[in-house]
Amino acid sequence: MKMLEALAPGDRDRELALTLDPARIPAHIAIIMDGNGRWAKRRGLPRVAGHKFGVATVRSVVEDCANLGVKALTLYAFSAENWKRPRAEVDMLWRLLRFYLRHELQDLQRNNIRLQSSGHVEALPERAYEELRAVERATARNQGMRLNLAINYSARIDIVDAVNAVLDEARISGRLADLVVDEKTIARRLSTADLPEPDLLIRTSGEMRVSNFLLWEIAYAELYVTNTLWPDFNRTELLRAILDFQKRERRFGGLSDAPRNEAPLAPEPMTDIDGEELEIAGIGVSS
Repeated sequence: MKMLEALAPGDRDRELALTLDPARIPAHIAIIMDGNGRWAKRRGLPRVAGHKFGVATVRSVVEDCANLGVKALTLYAFSAENWKRPRAEVDMLWRLLRFYLRHELQDLQRNNIRLQSSGHVEALPERAYEELRAVERATARNQGMRLNLAINYSARIDIVDAVNAVLDEARISGRLADLVVDEKTIARRLSTADLPEPDLLIRTSGEMRVSNFLLWEIAYAELYVTNTLWPDFNRTELLRAILDFQKRERRFGGLSDAPRNEAPLAPEPMTDIDGEELEIAGIGVSS
């Protein structure tokens, strides 16, 4: 892992990183960055201070994920519902986005990171939108980690958009009457279609909900919730989340392999409503 090159022997994070299995680093990590406002309130600061410190956390997490070998990182930067917040706070968020894009382009290029976005970004203020598109174009040829910013994003809207795209294509091609929609048909038209599905979903601040974020894509993602507020989410917290992920057994709806040295348990007899035993041991499952 490239991260180890920057950590001195004896460093706590280095020791933690050494416990990770490099072959099992999540290909795609998605993060709900929550708690900026509460972080500021606990310190007697205005909410905007929490957002400013949150930008610094974004910078470090992006670089750490790239150095760990993560293939894609999706950050929930602004939800479609966030427009309900006070106008002054929303305007400040757009200024912070522009600040981040302007100041991080050089680091994105240096780390070979490609920036992209999900959501109705065309609804952003003009200057923020133009800056976002400019950085996307500038990093389009980078072959390293994909940094996907979910901005003005709603998972439900994204799914609806995908379905409407399928219907529009069928109408234009004259195939509407014969249209058959399956999971792959919809998945190919989501805004995240060119990314692997998330392996790990992290939510900071302790809230136990997914907040309309990547609802389709996280069907089998491992969930990790930490009480740490986003401005305090550092490299140690990230490494702990990945270590926790690597300790889990991912079955994707199936069953784990039974230990070979254990004999299968004999089935308990079942009785029907008349008290007669039902033979279940010989029942097969058709494919």
